[in-house]
Amino acid sequence: MAALCYLPMPGVFRALRSCGFRYSSNFRSAYSLDKLYPDTESRLQKLQRARHWIKETNQEKPDIPVDRLNISYSKSSGPGGQNVNRVNTKAEVRFHLASADWISEDVRQKISVQHKNRINRNGEFIIVSEVSRYQMRNLADCLEKIRDIISDASKKPKPLTTEDVELRRMRVELMNRERLQQKKINSTIKHSRKVHLD
Repeated sequence: MAALCYLPMPGVFRALRSCGFRYSSNFRSAYSLDKLYPDTESRLQKLQRARHWIKETNQEKPDIPVDRLNISYSKSSGPGGQNVNRVNTKAEVRFHLASADWISEDVRQKISVQHKNRINRNGEFIIVSEVSRYQMRNLADCLEKIRDIISDASKKPKPLTTEDVELRRMRVELMNRERLQQKKINSTIKHSRKVHLD
């Protein structure tokens, strides 16, 4: 028996909904937001995680005096067609780390150790961004990187409890015991090889 196909009359879905029927479709258009902007979801998740982290730690990101920075723009690499060859979109931010009094002394020393490959011979700290084809977005990304670096260097290490110290001592003892045991095994293997050769 052939299946009966018909178009629903206006008001049919309304009547079905009133009876408790829920219509759902798994159809996704080619012009849906998640297909047009595939990384939007991940950006939103990152933003929510950052907001959650700020609420948890109660720590605002540091303010950066933009007038104390040397900002320059140049041509960016990567895709973008002819626009890449015409427009200076890559942002570069520099500042002298040793004389940056808007960062505390201990944080500056920590940054100079952790990020020594970003400091040139003149002592300038350099941050570069070319994630976007817009100057202002790249500049905002550079400033965000500087804020992240400063906030990471500002974190104080948690004080060790007696349980942590004891656990660390036991782990070191276990590692040393395993290392010595492996050395004994290797020495017996070498000794047995010498005996067989003789």
